[in-house]
Amino acid sequence: MNYILSDGLQRKSLLPFTFTRPVAEIRIGILTIREKWEKHLKTSTSFMTEDYLSEKYTLVEASENIVIISSFLPNEPLAQAVLSLKEKEAIFYQDRVVAFSTKKAKEEVDFSDYKRIEFEDNIITVDYTWDIFSKNGEALQADFDLITAGRKSASISDTNRLTCPENIFLEEGASVEHSILNATKGPIYLGKNAEIWEGCMVRGALALCEGAVIKMGAKMYGPTTVGPFGKVCGEVNNSVIFGYSSKGHDGYLGNAVLGEWCNIGADSNNSNLKNNYAKVRIWNYDTEKFDHTGLQFCGLMMGDHSKTAINTMFNTGTVIGVNTNIYVPGFPRNFIPSFSWGGASGFSTYMPKKAFEAAKVMMARRGVEFDEKEAQILQHVFDETKKWRNY
Repeated sequence: MNYILSDGLQRKSLLPFTFTRPVAEIRIGILTIREKWEKHLKTSTSFMTEDYLSEKYTLVEASENIVIISSFLPNEPLAQAVLSLKEKEAIFYQDRVVAFSTKKAKEEVDFSDYKRIEFEDNIITVDYTWDIFSKNGEALQADFDLITAGRKSASISDTNRLTCPENIFLEEGASVEHSILNATKGPIYLGKNAEIWEGCMVRGALALCEGAVIKMGAKMYGPTTVGPFGKVCGEVNNSVIFGYSSKGHDGYLGNAVLGEWCNIGADSNNSNLKNNYAKVRIWNYDTEKFDHTGLQFCGLMMGDHSKTAINTMFNTGTVIGVNTNIYVPGFPRNFIPSFSWGGASGFSTYMPKKAFEAAKVMMARRGVEFDEKEAQILQHVFDETKKWRNY
């Protein structure tokens, strides 16, 4: 059977992260949503996403397809239900379509013709940006159980102080020295060649993915994920950092999500709690207004290729688009559109030519090419987000 991961209706509520990737490429826990489904289904998948993303994230159709809505994270019972789907069958969860069979993936489906299969076990759903960090603990534990089942951790140096070492797993080449690792409240996972440098204090759950680094003296509070080849230091609490992004110096990041190729300047901080302890509202691209999260703690949402200068400050519930550069003192507003340049005193447009030059240099430092596909995606984002830039 051919399996396709569809963005579904949740894509707009997951912007700015889905400006530059399908929903299935969001990282939550240890793995991306695509990687989770592929491990459970034991086969490859393709994407049904926006046209401008489809050259990089391709769709593969066959004569028989199963379309899975990517905002649903798999577990073993759900994966078995998907594997058992037959023609003209669909899985529903709380009146929402999870997966369905189809001969034509892009055609609209009339589900009144389908046999309806109700799935009643719990499913982790990623419907809003703040779900990525607020549900990261559940997803991380599920990924840890999936990845480490029946396997033995690489050895851990005896220079460290460990609590609940049975909940700590190191892949080949991972290393940690002279640090404190407490896995009482959640597992600690170090991917291939990941490193924790001397003097770090880690309280699980933590996922440090392949090639990622926690620098000396960091304080990490779970559940936190650092994606492949990311670098972090300072104080990080309940945050998800996608691949290749850096928060390499002191400063606080809490209840936050950073996309790929972000850089947080030294001593930058975000607030994650309002002074009056009220529930946080945050910008939602779908409704084009500040929506209630229902959360008391909610920090920073930052899209791909965005950067801050040293000593940058962010208010509670700030949303930053793709390719922004924030560098002047004071608190900028709590919704900053893509391709913005400036800060609290005002913004100007960050033109694609300059943004692409910076991206090319940053990516080359990590051995990754800034190619024409990437440029076309970012150019589309620039054009699409023009309506929010009034400068």
